[in-house]
Amino acid sequence: MVEPADSRTPSASDLPAWVKVIALGVEIALHVQPGASVGVHAQRLKVALQAPPVEGRANEALVRFLAAMLGVAPRQVVLVGGERSRDKRVELHGVEAAAAMRALAPIGSHE
Repeated sequence: MVEPADSRTPSASDLPAWVKVIALGVEIALHVQPGASVGVHAQRLKVALQAPPVEGRANEALVRFLAAMLGVAPRQVVLVGGERSRDKRVELHGVEAAAAMRALAPIGSHE
């Protein structure tokens, strides 16, 4: 059964290129760079981290950062692509697209 669309839920055409609705919540596309400015880069949300990209520290920092921004447990933030790349895909389990966009708007608004 398909539930009626909530007026607060954006349609797929209203979503930024870096947001994709999935069965478990939302998938976001990121470009992660140490100490860089934030904003949108090549249709990915650009995030600056201080953690070095050594032994997974930057990925762990990214998960903690996103969990804090979204107000969710770190276990709800799952890196699904780009473990050794600056371009990453992260699933946000139990997070609606509108909530993710609101929480991450301060980052995406710096173009």
